[in-house]
Amino acid sequence: MRSARFAGLLSFVAGVLMLVCGAFAWGATSTQLASENITVANDAPAFAGSKVAGPLTAFYQAEAVKQHTRAASNGLTYAELVAKVQEAKDAGDTATAEQLQTTRTMVETGNFVRASLLTSVMAFGVSALVMGAGLLFSCLGWGLYRLSAVHAQDAEPQED
Repeated sequence: MRSARFAGLLSFVAGVLMLVCGAFAWGATSTQLASENITVANDAPAFAGSKVAGPLTAFYQAEAVKQHTRAASNGLTYAELVAKVQEAKDAGDTATAEQLQTTRTMVETGNFVRASLLTSVMAFGVSALVMGAGLLFSCLGWGLYRLSAVHAQDAEPQED
């Protein structure tokens, strides 16, 4: 019974640590994101005008960046623009190649911003997962600890 009680206590402590670490990671991600002073674009699918500081605002700002980038590039992706720049250079059309290169650079920057925002969304998700697992470990550990204590009392010999 002692080993079950120890396992329960260990699981409970591990769960509490996971909860604390997950909450710290969530808070750090939120603080760092908020310190960038990003505001969700007015034409975003949701949260327009809100400060980006959480997973939903970061996700919808990333979607707005995607929309703006696609609109500015006439729907062309970065990879498609690379091919178009090369086609223009091969055809000797340097003016078009330069214009497409400028668009390609803008799309590249937009993709970097979008990837950074989506990385923060993933960080929030992992933090939530760790906190949820920590809560589960804590509850199971506490239950195992309590059950082992009850069974230990039942196992003691009764005096008449």
